[in-house]
Amino acid sequence: MRRIAIIGAGHSGLQLGLGLLDAGYEVTVISNRTGDEIHDGPIMSSQVMFDPCLQTERDMGLNFWDDQCPWMDVLSVAAPGPDGTKLFDWTCALDKPCQSLDQRVKFPGWMKTFTERGGDLVIHEATVEDLESYTESYDLVLVAAGKGDIGKLFERDAARCTFDKPQRALALLFVKNMQAREDGATGGLTIVPGIGEYLYFRALTTSGICDIMLFEAVIGGPMDSWAGIDSPEQHTEKGKEILQTFIPWEAERCKDIELSDAKAILKGRLPPTVRKPIGRLPSGKHVLGIGDAVVLNDPLAGRGSNSAAMAASIYLRRIREHADKPFSDEWMQSVFEEFWDWAQWGVRFTNIQLLVPPQPQLVEILMTAQNSEYVRRAFVEGFNDSAAVFPWLDDPAETEKFLSQHVS
Repeated sequence: MRRIAIIGAGHSGLQLGLGLLDAGYEVTVISNRTGDEIHDGPIMSSQVMFDPCLQTERDMGLNFWDDQCPWMDVLSVAAPGPDGTKLFDWTCALDKPCQSLDQRVKFPGWMKTFTERGGDLVIHEATVEDLESYTESYDLVLVAAGKGDIGKLFERDAARCTFDKPQRALALLFVKNMQAREDGATGGLTIVPGIGEYLYFRALTTSGICDIMLFEAVIGGPMDSWAGIDSPEQHTEKGKEILQTFIPWEAERCKDIELSDAKAILKGRLPPTVRKPIGRLPSGKHVLGIGDAVVLNDPLAGRGSNSAAMAASIYLRRIREHADKPFSDEWMQSVFEEFWDWAQWGVRFTNIQLLVPPQPQLVEILMTAQNSEYVRRAFVEGFNDSAAVFPWLDDPAETEKFLSQHVS
């Protein structure tokens, strides 16, 4: 029986570990926190997942919360004009709904299932020295944690990175008492040109159904005003203030919001980064990166959890196909390249929306979508299949061609 170790009990690590267990491998997952510590800790992500990546969980029988988690089947896209009124505000139904499940619910549930199915869950803050030991004891060591000294094992891939520093100051809140939109949208994106973005969507958290508010502020701009905001009450009041200033029609829905729990807040800045997938240890031995360890997206386009799920699915298949052959550097690189063939489009889709100011062709597409169902559906399809929106999303000539073909 082949032995595999996975550092990190996040989405990609746990999904891959559970899949390998079901395939007959001996699997150890090393986590720096227990399930209870994760459940009772602060929120970690906005984690919206779309149907193709949700399907990877269904295929493994890991969709335990489908009858509890709210489904989002109508999304909105909006922007205010210079005078604060709506420049556009349209909705589009998804062919298949998406879902947001608090990782404080998902990860402890998957950790429990992992141990029940015979996996070895080790609670330990792994070090580079530990990885050296694991490479002696296991046939393959994967790293699904991107922070600290272990994260530094993976070199930044400058050729695949658009940015070298954070592009947004992020603030995330899980709230209750948000009023529903009259048009039935249960998730959406509002772009405030030159200022930032605001996303909202329904979710399931530790205390039940909630709404998520994600503020993405252009760094140094007027929405980047969360410094010194610490208490739960300050977070909700700051969120209301930003909406009232920049998106007043959304502020009206949020006048009675409260945090879903005292730890339902998160602030930070992260540089969207792609790293080389093979980490070299001091001994010269190699480990393979997966998930945030190698592809870290800004959450604006909802690629994080989707990327983790697809990586787990692809890595699982490739490991099983490899049978009892050695896990060479060439094999490791080829696995990542197959994943990158999928992931690169999500990275580009996110980066297009992070350009400041928004590129003219993006504005033209979103304004045209107000009166064109075809364009609306084509843009929203980018959340399910990011490759489908290229090249017409980022090439002005292709944008013109696309719109001339599909808008009468």
